[in-house]
Amino acid sequence: QVQLVESGGGLVHAGGSLKLSCAASGRTFSGYAMGWFRQAPGKEREFVAAISRTMGRTYYADSVKGPFTISRDNAKNTGYLQMNSLKPEDTAVYYCAAAWEITPYTTSWYRVPKNYDYWGRGTQVTVSS
Repeated sequence: QVQLVESGGGLVHAGGSLKLSCAASGRTFSGYAMGWFRQAPGKEREFVAAISRTMGRTYYADSVKGPFTISRDNAKNTGYLQMNSLKPEDTAVYYCAAAWEITPYTTSWYRVPKNYDYWGRGTQVTVSS
C-alpha cells in the first residue's frame, strides 16, 4: 500500500509558476513510476507527465512539454511537478499517482490512468488571466 499526498497548489496569475509535491508513504517509493494527471470541471482526467522509477525517464503531454518539469527524490519519497508559464487552461485539480514498475513500460503506457495503482486526493491549481 502506498499513500500519496499532493501539496503546492494555489492561485497564480497567468505566466506564473507553481511547484507541486507528492509525498509518498508506505511501500518503497523507489519501486514505483510516478505520474501527474489533472482534471478540470466537466472534463476527463488527463495525463500531464510521468517519470520512471529508474533511469529517470520522463514523459510529457504535448500541451505541457517545455514549461513543466517532472522530477523525483527517492531518498525523500517525494515527487515534484514544476510548472512554469502557467495558462488559464492549466486550471484543474492535479493528482499524483504511483504505478509498480520493474522495467520501463512503453511511452503510451504511462498516459493511461487505469495503469496506476495508487492515487492522491489532488491539489487545486487555479490560473487567473
